[in-house]
Amino acid sequence: MIAIKLSDTSFEYDIYSLVKAFYPRQDVVFATEPNKDNLSYFIVIDLVSDYSDIIELYLYKKDADGKLLETYHDTTNACFADRKDTKNILKRLLYNCLVVKTGQKLLWGTLNGIRPIKIPRVMLEDKKSIDEVRRYMRSTYLASEDKIDLSIDIAEREIELMDGINPKDSYSIYIGIPFCPTTCAYCSFTSYSYNIWKDKVDEYLNALRRELIFVADNLTEKTLTTIYIGGGTPTSLEEQYLDRLLTMIEEYLPVCSLREYTIEAGRPDSITLEKLDIIRKHGITRISINPQTMNTRTLKIIGRHHTPEDVRTSYESARELGFDNINMDIIVGLPGEDINDLEYTLSEIRDMKPDSLTVHSLAIKRSARLNVEKEDFEDYIINNSEKHMDLAMDVAKELDMKPYYLYRQKNMAGNLENIGFATKGHEGLYNVLIMEEKQTIIALGAGGDCKYVVPTDSDYTIRTGRTVTRSENVKDPGLYIDRIDEMINRKRQKLEEIGWLRD
Repeated sequence: MIAIKLSDTSFEYDIYSLVKAFYPRQDVVFATEPNKDNLSYFIVIDLVSDYSDIIELYLYKKDADGKLLETYHDTTNACFADRKDTKNILKRLLYNCLVVKTGQKLLWGTLNGIRPIKIPRVMLEDKKSIDEVRRYMRSTYLASEDKIDLSIDIAEREIELMDGINPKDSYSIYIGIPFCPTTCAYCSFTSYSYNIWKDKVDEYLNALRRELIFVADNLTEKTLTTIYIGGGTPTSLEEQYLDRLLTMIEEYLPVCSLREYTIEAGRPDSITLEKLDIIRKHGITRISINPQTMNTRTLKIIGRHHTPEDVRTSYESARELGFDNINMDIIVGLPGEDINDLEYTLSEIRDMKPDSLTVHSLAIKRSARLNVEKEDFEDYIINNSEKHMDLAMDVAKELDMKPYYLYRQKNMAGNLENIGFATKGHEGLYNVLIMEEKQTIIALGAGGDCKYVVPTDSDYTIRTGRTVTRSENVKDPGLYIDRIDEMINRKRQKLEEIGWLRD
């Protein structure tokens, strides 16, 4: 266990995340005085504000007699009036301490936010040179040259993809179908067993229809850029319900003008030829068939009730029906997998030749079974490293794919990242828009999380100082059905705040 005493609690999240990045298997707690039982280190960080603006850091280790001995001490100056600068100075001070103690460096340096690409993208949009971006990321965040190069490469591609999208007059739609055949061990998304809820699907779609009508009635003067149907697993719906969902969307939304229309057909055990035919006939341009791994043993461990052959069959059926924009997701670091298992999965994907590939580094979420029932997975090593990601990047390059978006999560194995690769013209625009917060996303369905992005010169931003505001739908499908009026009113209130609600 690592205990931390921090004089300013406003920096707790940043300090916690950085320490966990170096010691992912250690419990990290904040305490005024350490409990010496099972204590590995006690870190004391003091922001001395007696007009000197000094940050002091002490690291103590327990000796054989249980006494705390100082093993590291360092100080630095900061301007406490500038909170952002103080935070970065504090993180660099702690980072250097942990590098000394562990002998390792983090490829992303002190960066622990989920949107590292936003840093170079904003600088490039502000007409900063690539050299200025490099210097800033190197000196401010201590990022490695490889990650800086990757960040700039993706930022330039994102800027190109988002060209012409104006947050003042455009939006995208996310539609959540919160049902799955089973819940995967690593999953923390909103998902419920379809078999349990199938008698309520009509009611769920009725509630969703009311949200669609609300959007249709109030956003006619805005341009709809993309639609993304996710979950859960949308293709867990039976054929008649899938057809009803897509018919409703066509009835209320201007699908003919979309730049991108995506559905996750993620679980091969939910895909049938009939469902793929329905999706195709409704004009959806992009689908995602997600193996996660092509190793039968791992699929059983994580609770996915399909086989590698099911993945191949689903993929071949989609190609035969004419789908020409197919994404595949894989997860690096699944329980019990080593680099040979990853190499086999990638070789199978290389043979199938999807149009895009999303490579996720396993993130163990608090509510996922991997964490809640962690004793059941103790025998399975979770192994991830830059070598694993390099292998995935090599295969993406062989498939003529380039990285186009990237994000990070808490508790990622190997402290790495999730990267989307795509061949030219097959990038997932919605993925970029939701991650970079460059456009309003209206989220419908249980668990939907709306992001309202407004220009910096808008009345709302001037009044509140914010460019992004949110509203959420409840996660439980039953509560969503019962409280649909409340869900709509939440959207109505936010659209009124940002000046988008029709009179």
